Amino acid sequence: MIDRVRAGESVLILDRGIPVARLESVIAMDEGDDGRLARLQRTGAVRPARGEVPLALISRDPPQPRGGGSVVEVVLEERRAGR
Repeated sequence: MIDRVRAGESVLILDRGIPVARLESVIAMDEGDDGRLARLQRTGAVRPARGEVPLALISRDPPQPRGGGSVVEVVLEERRAGR
């Protein structure tokens, strides 16, 4: 188990099936965000981005509803229609 932790893996400690602790490498904890991200990529928890982030996703102006209507009105209409 220690070898797995040394390799960067996190081990969950259970007491009668209830999680009570997590064993992690001290080196992995000191790696910072880049090391944490690399560990998550190795375990398959996250994948690296495949391309550029569309600027529309990170703009400061929130998207406006289409048709000039209110979002609340649209939601209320959908509820009335049973959708």
